[in-house]
Amino acid sequence: MILQRAFVWSLALLAACAELPQRSALPMEQRPSVNFNERQPNFVIIHHTGEKSVEQTISVLTNPALEVSAHYLIGRDGEIFYLVDELARAWHAGDAYWGGMRDLNSVSIGIELDNSGGEPFPEPQIEALLGLLADLKERYKIPTANFLGHGDVAPWRKTDPSVWFPWQRLAEHGFGLWCDPPYLPVPEEVDDMLMLQALGYSVWRIDPAVEAFKRHFVPHHNWSLMTAHDRGMLYCLVRKQRDFAGYGR
Repeated sequence: MILQRAFVWSLALLAACAELPQRSALPMEQRPSVNFNERQPNFVIIHHTGEKSVEQTISVLTNPALEVSAHYLIGRDGEIFYLVDELARAWHAGDAYWGGMRDLNSVSIGIELDNSGGEPFPEPQIEALLGLLADLKERYKIPTANFLGHGDVAPWRKTDPSVWFPWQRLAEHGFGLWCDPPYLPVPEEVDDMLMLQALGYSVWRIDPAVEAFKRHFVPHHNWSLMTAHDRGMLYCLVRKQRDFAGYGR
């Protein structure tokens, strides 16, 4: 143990002596410090590829001209492909918003699932995803509420993962929020827009926000209509998110 600590300390001293990348053109004296970490992911954003095969998706995600990427891709058979360093900023969320944040790429890990968007997700793929999510949550202490879909953070332009995605199953394993009835009555003065915004959705266009909520939490229902059941679930989710916020449970 003493030798291990000495080795770590020697690495820290070497890092302190290393020259910093010069980002600014202004004159300055470098005094490197060892007191820093790399980027700390705090969200996971799940996508479906919309492509015909894993190889076609990989060709898209590794093409410099297309400027799109993700950290991971999971095939229908459960094979996991590692594409971008977890501590690097992949280009998967794009123009997005959640809970006041707009640059989701800088705080998230993106996972693509090989799926057309019009089909169920195979069991081997979901099992592999659950294993990967458990690993990421443990290592980065990602809060339970911070496992989202691309359609949640960009409802005005994206719908992935589709209505076929098993969000309830993920929530049962601790990845994302879920509520089951019976629900508490929603106070009359609390409207849908206020609750959607409190959960994290962008409500500058309310219809896409409602559709994104319904796709995630009430799939295969009328997407444009918020029923009493939907309002009860939304109110429950907001309360549960408040209870979970910041604790990485």
